[in-house]
Amino acid sequence: MVLAQKPERARKHLRQHPLDLPVLLDEHRDVAKAYGVWHRLGLDALNIARPALFVIDRSRTVRSVYVAESQGEFPSHEAILAELELLNAGGSP
Repeated sequence: MVLAQKPERARKHLRQHPLDLPVLLDEHRDVAKAYGVWHRLGLDALNIARPALFVIDRSRTVRSVYVAESQGEFPSHEAILAELELLNAGGSP
């Protein structure tokens, strides 16, 4: 998971919502910008990254991309699991 936030804010969020996966803090939004999900001016807020999901295989190939239009939009858990199952089976979404 990548959090495009300052470390203090990310730590607070992770204390409230613990995760069992690695987290990359993207304080300067370099990763969000590289993946094209950063937008300076939006309807939801200023200087924010849109929620996004990138399924990347072990060879570092991006296999699936989901980029939300707003902060409240996310893919369903079922859709995420289906993408991961397909990747584990050796297919490509």
